[in-house]
Amino acid sequence: MLNFDILIVGGGMVGKAFALSMAKQNLNIAIIEPNNPNPKIKTAFHTRVSAITPTSEIFLQSIGVWNKIQRKYAFTDTKVWDQNSHGHLDFSTTDNRATHLGHIIENDCIQSAMFTELATTNVQFIHAKVKDINKIKHGYALHLDNKQTLECTLLIGADGARSRIRDLANIAFGDTDYQQKAIVCNIRADHAFKNTTWQRFLSDSIIALLPLNNNEASIVWSANNQLADELLALPPESFADRLSASVEYRFGSFEVLSKIQAFPLIERSAKEYVQANLALIGDSAHNIHPLAGQGVNLGFADVIELSKQLTTNSTKLGDFQTLRKYARARRLDNELMAKTMTTLNWVYKENSEPLRWLRGFGMNVINEVPALKSFFQKHASGK
Repeated sequence: MLNFDILIVGGGMVGKAFALSMAKQNLNIAIIEPNNPNPKIKTAFHTRVSAITPTSEIFLQSIGVWNKIQRKYAFTDTKVWDQNSHGHLDFSTTDNRATHLGHIIENDCIQSAMFTELATTNVQFIHAKVKDINKIKHGYALHLDNKQTLECTLLIGADGARSRIRDLANIAFGDTDYQQKAIVCNIRADHAFKNTTWQRFLSDSIIALLPLNNNEASIVWSANNQLADELLALPPESFADRLSASVEYRFGSFEVLSKIQAFPLIERSAKEYVQANLALIGDSAHNIHPLAGQGVNLGFADVIELSKQLTTNSTKLGDFQTLRKYARARRLDNELMAKTMTTLNWVYKENSEPLRWLRGFGMNVINEVPALKSFFQKHASGK
C-alpha cells in the first residue's frame, strides 16, 4: 500500500500546475495519468492552443515554467467585428501601456515545459487509470487499473470535463448543451495577422483567429451542429475558401495546414467543488464556451486559490473548511464567466433587427468609452 499526501488525478496543464505549486511544501505528491505526460513538440504547430493572459503568465513564471515554454506568440491587439451590425471592438496595448495583451501558446508546449520542471521535483507520475475510490478516515483510497491501491490525505480531481473523480465522488453537475461544435485547425494566410487576435461574429457562427506567427494561425469556428457538419464535410480547399470569405478576405486567401477537427460545446458546472479531503479544479469543476478563450486561465486561477488556502491555513491537509474557502473564492468568478459566455452566445446567435442594432450600439459604446473599455480589457487579462 502506497501512501501519499496528495494524489492528483489528471496530468494536463491544470493538474501539473497544481503539483508544481505545491512541490516545495515537503509533501509526498503523485500525478495519476494514463496518457503520455510529456508530449513531443513537433515542427508543425499543434491545433490545440490557449490564449494565456498576463495574470496566468505571472503564475507560470512563479512555478518555473514560463521560460521553459519552447514556442509562444505575443499579441498586442484584439479586434472583434460583427457581420450583422455596425459594431466593432478594438483592444490594444496602447490603451493601458502594456507590452502585450497575452500569448497564444500550444497546449503541448505548456505541458512539455511543466513536465521538464516537474522532473526537478519529487512529484511522481503513475501511469494508470482510476477504477474506483473509497472514502477512508484520513482521506481516500484509490483503486487503479494496474491493480495498485493508493491512499492519500487530499485527492484532487483535475481530469477534465468528463471527470471520473467527480462521478466517483457522486458530485452532481449542471450542463448547458449549446448544440454547437467548435471546429479547430491551423491555417496560413496571404496577409499578416499583425500581432492581433481576430474574432468575427456571423449570423450563424463565430470565428476566432489566434496567430501562431506572422502568417499562421489556429482557428476556432463555433457553429451549430448542422452547419458544423456541413463545414466538416468540405474538402480542405473548400473549407479554406469558405473561411476566407467569412472573414471578408481580410487576410487574403487561407490554406489549411492541419487536420480539421471538431468537439461539442457543452458548458458544465459541478454542484460542489469540494468534499472533505477532495477538491475539483479546472474543467473537472467547470468548463465554458470557448468564446473568450478563458478556459485554462480559469483553471490556473483555481490552482492559485487552492494552493494559497492550503499553504496559509494551519489546518490539517484535506480539512473541509479550508477547502470550502477555495470553493467560495472561485465559484462566483467561474460561474459569472460561464453565464457571461452563455449570454454572449445567445446575443450573437439572435439576429432580429432591434437586437442587431443594440448589439452594434453596445460594442461601439464600449469601444469609445475608456472606462468601460479598460474594465473589459482588465477582466480579459485575468485581473
